[in-house]
Amino acid sequence: MNKEAAEDCVERAVKYLAEGKIEKAEKLLNKSITLHRTERAEELLNKIKCGAYAENATSGNTSDDGVRQRGTTKGTAPKVESGNEAEYTPDQLEAVKRIKKCKDYYEVLGVAKDATDSDIKKAYKKLALQLHPDKNHAPGAVEAFKAIGNAVAILTDTEKRRSYDLYGSEEHHQPTARKTRYQYDYAYSRGFETEFTAEELFNMFFGAEIPTQHVYQRQRRFHRAEQQQYREPQSGIAAFINLLPIILLIALSMMSSFFISDPIYSLTPSQKFSVARKTNQLKIPYYVKDNFHSEYQGSVGRLEASVEEEYLNNLKHSCYRERNYKDTMLMKARNFGDRELYHKAQSINTPSCDKLQSLHN
Repeated sequence: MNKEAAEDCVERAVKYLAEGKIEKAEKLLNKSITLHRTERAEELLNKIKCGAYAENATSGNTSDDGVRQRGTTKGTAPKVESGNEAEYTPDQLEAVKRIKKCKDYYEVLGVAKDATDSDIKKAYKKLALQLHPDKNHAPGAVEAFKAIGNAVAILTDTEKRRSYDLYGSEEHHQPTARKTRYQYDYAYSRGFETEFTAEELFNMFFGAEIPTQHVYQRQRRFHRAEQQQYREPQSGIAAFINLLPIILLIALSMMSSFFISDPIYSLTPSQKFSVARKTNQLKIPYYVKDNFHSEYQGSVGRLEASVEEEYLNNLKHSCYRERNYKDTMLMKARNFGDRELYHKAQSINTPSCDKLQSLHN
């Protein structure tokens, strides 16, 4: 978390102040304010600017923070420590600034929108080595490291990448209303939460190749346990248990096919239904199997009622289609004012409707 990293910077700055390393302490305090503004960091920074701390001091008063202070003298200024190496290089600072200016995840990683998973992972590895907070102490390095971690997590997940491509324009990097030279708010992860922290992603890519000293985000032991479980090869029994629901589903489907019996009759003749019969009331033709009399033990009257009901329903549907087509052609002829077409439409036959009418009569 930013707050934890900021507090860590303050503690290190206090240590440097106690050792008289004013320049290093000032840089750490600036970094702390960039990560998370606190009254303690601002107070210490103001004291440094007012010359309250002596460089390499050997005596003096001790402040409430446990840091030696020299007596304040008008006209004096803190000494600048010479010969100390900078905590970060210009290239490292430039890399952080580039991430700040990016508008989307593709630009963060420096890849095209049609980049493959391999290209994305390769770009992440290169940037991760450059921006990891243990290696890069430039202001904003922690946020930049989080940004590339979230970018690779989203762009290597098919579903999340598709959602990001559709709606990602709303998740761009946006400064807060209280933005100062020390304070930025990164919105790279808003709406696209990843399962792993930036530090965990780094460890997944590099394993134990590069040891790290600090973790700047919350730890998720649950996800680590899931990751470990995923990496372990499944035993034969575990694999069988996972496949068991599918096997049962297939078995039930096969068994159900044995219990589904053939229909008693059919309205159309076939090799199986080859014996022609007619209903007693409407004389509707239907077809049964050769062994109809021995196989069917139910009421023939009820069976023929079902035959007639199915036949009439089929006729009604056919009649509706025929009338609908005829009405459409008549309307088309009227709209065009075409008498010939109108007479042709009038002469269109509706055999299903005629048959239905005759049965009702």
